[in-house]
Amino acid sequence: MESFKSLAIVLSVLFLAMTATENGLVVQAQECGNDLANVQVCAAMVLPGSGTPSSDCCAALQSTNKDCLCNALRAATSLPSLCNLPAISCDINA
Repeated sequence: MESFKSLAIVLSVLFLAMTATENGLVVQAQECGNDLANVQVCAAMVLPGSGTPSSDCCAALQSTNKDCLCNALRAATSLPSLCNLPAISCDINA
């Protein structure tokens, strides 16, 4: 549970960081900054038992550049290896 909370915090920080990197691909802050900042309204949704996303969250996701969002998520999953920690393995039943 504690590691999940840590991951939620990392994801929130990543959205605020406004820059994502994966395999040499850099998404510039000026291209993704507003999109990723707008997704902040969804931050609570990464916590267990958070319920249904708000209409603001859904609207933010709909208007977010998908490349920006995907690169931010990819960067989040690469953080453990960059910190010399074991990889995070999540069983997701969606």
